[in-house]
Amino acid sequence: MSSIRRTQRTFRAALGASALALTLLGTSACGPDNSPGDAAATGATGAASTTAATTAAATAGAAGLGLPANLADLKKWKAADWEKWAKDYAAPAAAKGYWTLEKLLSAKPVDALKPPTPAPAGQPTGQAPQPTSQAPQPAQPTTQPPADGGNDAPPQTVNAQAAPHPYAKNLAVFGKIFFDKPGAETTDPGKLGQHYVCSGTVVADPAHPGKSNLVWTAGHCAHQGKDSTFNSNIVFIPDFNAGGDVSNGKRPTEVSQYAPFGAWDAANYVTSPVWKAEGGEVGPAAQYDFAILRVKPENDSGKSLEETVGGALPVWFNAPRDQLSITNYGYPAAPPFDGRELNYCQGGKPSRMSFDPTRPPMLAIGCSMTGGSSGGGWLATKDGKPALVSNVSVGNDGAQKYQAGPYLDDVAAGLYDFFSKKG
Repeated sequence: MSSIRRTQRTFRAALGASALALTLLGTSACGPDNSPGDAAATGATGAASTTAATTAAATAGAAGLGLPANLADLKKWKAADWEKWAKDYAAPAAAKGYWTLEKLLSAKPVDALKPPTPAPAGQPTGQAPQPTSQAPQPAQPTTQPPADGGNDAPPQTVNAQAAPHPYAKNLAVFGKIFFDKPGAETTDPGKLGQHYVCSGTVVADPAHPGKSNLVWTAGHCAHQGKDSTFNSNIVFIPDFNAGGDVSNGKRPTEVSQYAPFGAWDAANYVTSPVWKAEGGEVGPAAQYDFAILRVKPENDSGKSLEETVGGALPVWFNAPRDQLSITNYGYPAAPPFDGRELNYCQGGKPSRMSFDPTRPPMLAIGCSMTGGSSGGGWLATKDGKPALVSNVSVGNDGAQKYQAGPYLDDVAAGLYDFFSKKG
């Protein structure tokens, strides 16, 4: 997530509507607790006009990719269904030596993108928000999405903290993802501005226990979304700058000084079908903005990524929202950060944020990280150990600085299971 894509959306909370600037942190940056919001998000049959329009557009995009019109049906997909869909997940490796230190350090956010403002639930697109003094509306029928649209009041700012050098051993699972967007590939060392950067996390591989080569990140760090294709020359560098050798403008001469565990090329990758069909702007697709990479070492040592860095995090699907206390990690690259330091935010209990109340609301926490941290891992404690529960997708860099990540439900679990067994 090193680019920042800016837009505006409206939170409908019990305290009233308030307009907030949202940013899709681009690169260059039924709930288990059975709460009404989550239940409606996965089981609602009626929606406001905005949601209906969004669903119609999504259905058209999904049909073009051979996806079910009803997103709930994705949760029922079997291996054969995923196999038919994931036909183009192979990734050609970047040429050996392609990623020089100059290219890595030149990776930066893309230009700001300002899509149309999504309307709140129950309000047609383009209509101005109603004053908060307006008389309250009648209660919605039980078949409708919640009146708040699946949103809570936005979280308060939490200032990011830089991990001290040298990084602790258990932080080696975090790293940076570098890539070129479609059409930007080049081997010209003089053209440095076309390279982009995200963050990623080493996750466990159930089909290969103890020997995982999987990296979890945001969907927009792997694929540009609707009518586009996968990124190219994707490489993951775990524990980037662990010793501080590129901090404060320093330029080391040895690769091991900024990439202690080497560079790992993406061999193949998958993103959520929803992101692939609808993604590209801030909006409902962000609620499924996740991807998984399978990597291989640039210089093969015979060891897996997990063995090399000393660990991998399990992924916790359908995690109970009310039991979570989240800390997220990433490498923010947009000002005031420079992309060279691993940062984290202790966000605590997440609130809900939603663009489409018929989908599981995203998790939102206060955090001042910027572009470049997209895809960075969100951790919570399960059975006394850390587990990944989401990744950075959306961020607000206004007066209240916060980030939001997709709620990993059965769709994410199905994709993860398929990809694990595929390797």
